[in-house]
Amino acid sequence: MARNKSEWPAKVLALVRGGNVDAAIAQIKVAPTVSDVTRLQTLLAQLPPSPSLVQLRKVVEEERALLAAPRLHRSP
Repeated sequence: MARNKSEWPAKVLALVRGGNVDAAIAQIKVAPTVSDVTRLQTLLAQLPPSPSLVQLRKVVEEERALLAAPRLHRSP
């Protein structure tokens, strides 16, 4: 059975469109997966540029890099 894609990127995009960029950044910091952050990044690319959106895109890129990086510790 195929798993449905997460609704998380669409919900964060709704926060951005509503003007609540701080809440969107908080949600990005606790993003579920790299693929969700990547999907959000493609959705944000479709929005018209603004100063707050430029900063948000930087946060998304940093979080995507952090989630994609290998972990620095090993479990016991």
